[in-house]
Amino acid sequence: MSSISFPESSSRPSEDQFYSSPFDPSSSFQMNPLSSHPPRTPRTSIISNSPHSYNPTGYESNEETVEKADAESVELDEEGDKVQAAEKRILKEEVWREMFLTSDGRDKAFKLIQYSIRVFLLFHSSFTSSRLLRRPTRPPWELNIVQRLQSAASGLSFTRKLLLLFNWLRPLTEIRAQQTVPFSSEQSAEVARKTQKPFLHTVLYAPPPILLELVNAVADDVATFSLLGLLGKKLGDRAARFSDWCWLFSTLAGLVENGFERQLITSRTAEVEGRMYTESMAGPVSATSKPKASVYDEKELARLQKQDYWLQVSRAKLVMDLIFVSYEVFNIRRGKDAMKAFTGLTAAMLSSAKLYERHKTTLLKAIMTS
Repeated sequence: MSSISFPESSSRPSEDQFYSSPFDPSSSFQMNPLSSHPPRTPRTSIISNSPHSYNPTGYESNEETVEKADAESVELDEEGDKVQAAEKRILKEEVWREMFLTSDGRDKAFKLIQYSIRVFLLFHSSFTSSRLLRRPTRPPWELNIVQRLQSAASGLSFTRKLLLLFNWLRPLTEIRAQQTVPFSSEQSAEVARKTQKPFLHTVLYAPPPILLELVNAVADDVATFSLLGLLGKKLGDRAARFSDWCWLFSTLAGLVENGFERQLITSRTAEVEGRMYTESMAGPVSATSKPKASVYDEKELARLQKQDYWLQVSRAKLVMDLIFVSYEVFNIRRGKDAMKAFTGLTAAMLSSAKLYERHKTTLLKAIMTS
């Protein structure tokens, strides 16, 4: 332990009493009692969250602290190098391929093409209607291209509706999972089946976001079946109207949830930054003697900042959806085509970026574990 000399008399000692003994190079730690900074030790909150254990009985020696910090820094550096090397091995084409294997990925791709066409047609119509570019007659090839693009946009919209069929299975599965509880023995499973709650009771007590998603998906399917000709047009129009209202409420609920999550991330980020600031003010720290708690705080801060970034992306996408569906629900006509085209394209880009990052992370985890 450190060699610290304290005065034994009750009178105030001089500075020579503190430094009466010569400096011992074999001592692991010496502290100036006049310094305002106490010895630096890991905090309890970091210790409880980290997978490594510290010595709770007292201070560690300087050599042990340096060795452990060096070993932990080497592990983190090696992990960071492995992640960077794995990211270089992932090609963009591989990520897009994994996206297009899912119906959600194909939906995002078709949505990007659909609203890109609508934005192009919007600019084309505004340019051709201007006084500078106005012509008495349009060439036949131009009219043919415009008609083809309009038909392509409508066809992509209908294709996306087909890709979204049976989306009610996911919320239904979550509701049914709350109805049954897994048991280890056959006798217990038989008893569970006898005492199982009715499905209607489970649906009524399901979380409102899941229940709203279920109703919205069913209404979307009814409207799509109407477009296919399997159901009447009047029923399809009512289902589409009801689906728009469900989309509006689910978007508002998503914005509230997103704001709550951002508040948690912000408070957690402020807490980590406060710990890092206090740690930095405790004294100079070299690269070899950096405490393990500081290393974990840096990683935690980077993780929280990344989460906050994607939460902001989700919030922007929800705002675009809210503007889009508000034009449908409240039947707003002023600037309807332009706002729906731009908000639809922006929402498609943001959702595609989120889905791309999700598939990239999945590929990265697969490479790291292989």
